[in-house]
Amino acid sequence: MHLIMKSQFDDLRLNDDHEYSADDKGGKKVVKIFKDGQLIAKKIAVKRSIQYFGVTGVEDLLTH
Repeated sequence: MHLIMKSQFDDLRLNDDHEYSADDKGGKKVVKIFKDGQLIAKKIAVKRSIQYFGVTGVEDLLTH
């Protein structure tokens, strides 16, 4: 996985073809996005730090 932009992550999350799940454990929040059961992107938020990650080739899954 590599870093992606927030706008790319939001595009994936709002796509009806994708499922997502959220998890909050002791201050660490993780949102994972799946397509056909495969993890394609995730967001990790710890305190004020937020990072967005996507699989290689995630650009092909974006709605333009």
